[in-house]
Parts: sequence; structure tokens; C-alpha cells
Amino acid sequence: MRLIRSRLAILIAAGVIAIALLGWALAGAGRPKPVLGLFTTLPIYWAEAADMSEMISGGGHPGWVRGALEKRFELLPLDTLAPPERGAARDLGDIDILLLAQPRALSPQENVALDEWVRAGGHVLVFADPMLTAHSRFAIGDRRRPQDVALLSPILARWGLEMRFDPEQEGGERLITTDLAPLPVHLAGTLHPIDGYPTRTENCWIAYDRLFAQCAIGDGEATIVADAAVFEEAEGERRKMRADALEWLTASAFGDGTRR
Repeated sequence: MRLIRSRLAILIAAGVIAIALLGWALAGAGRPKPVLGLFTTLPIYWAEAADMSEMISGGGHPGWVRGALEKRFELLPLDTLAPPERGAARDLGDIDILLLAQPRALSPQENVALDEWVRAGGHVLVFADPMLTAHSRFAIGDRRRPQDVALLSPILARWGLEMRFDPEQEGGERLITTDLAPLPVHLAGTLHPIDGYPTRTENCWIAYDRLFAQCAIGDGEATIVADAAVFEEAEGERRKMRADALEWLTASAFGDGTRR
């Protein structure tokens, strides 16, 4: 019976995602783009740069991901998730949807702010990679290098999940079959419910080789992917496959891009 319910949940979710993608295609050109907060250590909005002058001069290209996201969203890069001081830059209160792509470890204040924001109706898509495989020009230990290991256990635990990593898994990129588009992964993690969950306020379903979880958190929703290989640079069909996977993941997490 549990297996039947799981399959039914996946089919229903696939239908919802397909409807969201269709809605975007039909209405995207006739409405303002929703603002998507972006909190990441990956070179998505800016290319990797040795210093601020190189970043400002445009010495590097940010890659394909920024262009793919900007087809659907107005991107708002965030330096912190904590409530800002008076007169500071925009914060979570200014957005309804948020993308966390291999972020740095969150401070206690940021964990609280993110959890409260989601419970108030926000929708977040989290890519948490336990063993990042993307190439970086900077050496391990360099602060300019993307976060090599996701350190999000506190917020995942708050939502009733834990991420595990099998160091004996087969190396190399592989494709996870989903109901809409294959998802490329490389040394991925798996997501598991913590004992005592789900509760009445944290109701998660986990699918696709335990790589994907979608959880109702209060009035909001958190979608978690235990890998970030989808953001890696690629050409030709490999890039298209990544773009298709990113499109359905954002459609699944954000729907029409407004708070529901």
C-alpha cells in the first residue's frame, strides 16, 4: 500500500509540474517576471573572479545557468538570509521564491530567518551537494572556491530530513529517471526522514532514488535536491539536458512564481 501511495504521489506531482510548465509557456511573455532570490557559492550570477576588479571588468563569463534562469525570473543575488539592519539591502521579506544552490553554511540567525520565511508561505528550492564535482579555478581552502560539501544539516533537520552520502557509490556522472526529464547527478546524496517525522506541519514525499524531496512546511514549501551537478558547464545535448532538468525543478518548486 505504501508503494502504491508513493507512486500515486509522484504521478500527481508530475501532473502539477507539467501544468506549471504549460502555464509558464502560455503566460510568461505577458506578465512581469517573478523575482527569484539567489543565494549560492556557485558561479551562477557572476563568473569566478580573483578579485572585485576582475568581477567588475567582466573578465569571466558566468556560464549558461544565469541565462536559463533569467528567461523565467528576475534574479536577486543575496549575500545573507539574516534580517538586514535598517537601511540595508533587500532581504527575504522582498521575495516569495528563493534558490539556494550549494550555499555556504548558514548562521544560526539565517537558519531561523529561512525557516520562518518558508513557514510564512515562501517557496525555496535547495541544491545541497555532499561532494561537489564542478571544476573550480581556485584550490581547496580558498574562500573564493564554491562550497565543496553542503553544510545544511540544521535547516534540513528542522524540516524533518537528513542527507546521507555513500562514499562507496560508483563514480562518474549518471542520469536519474524522473517523470519529466532525466536529472544528471555525480556523487549525489540521498534524503531520508528523521525519526518522528513527518509531523502535521512537515509533510514530505521523497522520490527519484531519494535524490529529491518536497516538503510542506507551514504555509510554504521546500524542495530539496541532494546534488548540484545540474549546474555544471556542458555543451550541446548535455547542456540541453541540464537546462530541461533545471526548468522542471524550478517549475516544481515555484509553480507560477508567486506565493500560494
